[in-house]
Amino acid sequence: MHTKKSPFNFSSTYLNLPSIFYSLSTPERLDNPELLYLNEDLLKELSIEKEINQLTEILSGYTTNYELKTYAQAYAGHQFGHFNMLGDGRAILLGEHLTANNTRYDLQLKGAGRTNYSRGGDGKATINSMLREYLISEAMHHLNIATSRSLSLFKSNEPIYRDKIYERGILCRVMKSHLRVGTFQFAAYFGKENNLENLLEYTVKRHFPKLIGCENLALSFLEKVMQLQINLVTDWVRVGFIHGVMNTDNVSIIGETFDYGPCAFMNSYNPKTVFSSIDVNGRYSFENQPKILMWNIIKLAESLLPLIDSDTNKAILLAQDLINKYQPTWENNFYKMMSNKLGLDFSAIESKKIVDELLVIMEANKLDYTNTFTALYFYLLEKDFILKVPSVLNEWRDSWEKYIKTTKEGVKNALQKMQKNNPVFIPRNHLVEEAILNATNKNYLLFNKLLEVYKNPYLYQEKYKEFLYRPINEFENNYQTFCGT
Repeated sequence: MHTKKSPFNFSSTYLNLPSIFYSLSTPERLDNPELLYLNEDLLKELSIEKEINQLTEILSGYTTNYELKTYAQAYAGHQFGHFNMLGDGRAILLGEHLTANNTRYDLQLKGAGRTNYSRGGDGKATINSMLREYLISEAMHHLNIATSRSLSLFKSNEPIYRDKIYERGILCRVMKSHLRVGTFQFAAYFGKENNLENLLEYTVKRHFPKLIGCENLALSFLEKVMQLQINLVTDWVRVGFIHGVMNTDNVSIIGETFDYGPCAFMNSYNPKTVFSSIDVNGRYSFENQPKILMWNIIKLAESLLPLIDSDTNKAILLAQDLINKYQPTWENNFYKMMSNKLGLDFSAIESKKIVDELLVIMEANKLDYTNTFTALYFYLLEKDFILKVPSVLNEWRDSWEKYIKTTKEGVKNALQKMQKNNPVFIPRNHLVEEAILNATNKNYLLFNKLLEVYKNPYLYQEKYKEFLYRPINEFENNYQTFCGT
């Protein structure tokens, strides 16, 4: 068979790990694939030539005519607190693509068919769920939040049987790495001798080379992952994002957001907000995300104990000393972020009080999380704007404004912080659902418009003012998201 030249520059270092960490798998290609979206901005960033015929073949799952060693990764994970052996059940890695500046990215086909980890599933994905991932992952990228990205989206009329019949989709997900907390759990619980050490050495060499030579490599690695994850979840809270399924297999070692199944954005400020249909106890609610993150980091620490110290008791004490830093670090990050949203000097004692008072009023009055900060920004800017500061905030607002005007940094600096940290447009749940529904009915107008809006989420554009508003209460009260495939 004649082998074609791939438009990608693949070099898969992951396959140098022991074979227990992966299973060679071949994608199940789409019949008569229809290209819905090709992310040309991302193509340029990845230094990939737009060879449309070759890209269509490979990214729709037709890989046998290319010298590609495709594979699924093995991992484990705590799903809603319950430990399971898992793995890529509907995703297959094409390889690690090296850009012109030698940056390495994983390219993975989601919905590519069965692997050894499919556990009875068909390994395929509905076009609905892939449309959601494409839209939200791109929105998160432009919100300046570390995230996976979507390179392409194909669909076919092949029927996918779930709660009803859907069309099939394949999405190409791009990440700097698909290594997760669950990968280390897998090595610790199911690996053979030295597998955990192999994985740590590989991960550090690939992602954290500055840690090489540390006195206690495992402990330094744990500290680095904890900080990256705290930074990430702080950013989620900044924009009102609710991941919805913070299982350990969905926690990236390098601090990227991924897996956009039951995700949603909070409208009215309510810390207990949860939309996922399967999260009946609110384990992954908005307010619980930092708590669950600490729980997940503890699970990583447990997996790393044999490498932290050969004496288990000493290893536990060392890990515990590090975990004890989590809460003060989180609080520091949180109040610094919220201070930036309000244009305050984080180091000032008054800032924390001003933040706390605002959140109490917002929760009690069900104020819109995004629009409240936007209205405050334009109020301080002294510019007439379509969104007004709610009257229940008048007394607080006057105190806040007076404080800013008495500080050395002043109004100009406050406005710069606020503009950078407060998006004007977020993916409102009702708009996302409407866009996906329309797209499945071959009407892509709203979907395309949202993609355009979310490219500049911090910039107010009059022509998109309709996208500022939250849905009616009836929608909000009944809205649910699903771990759809």
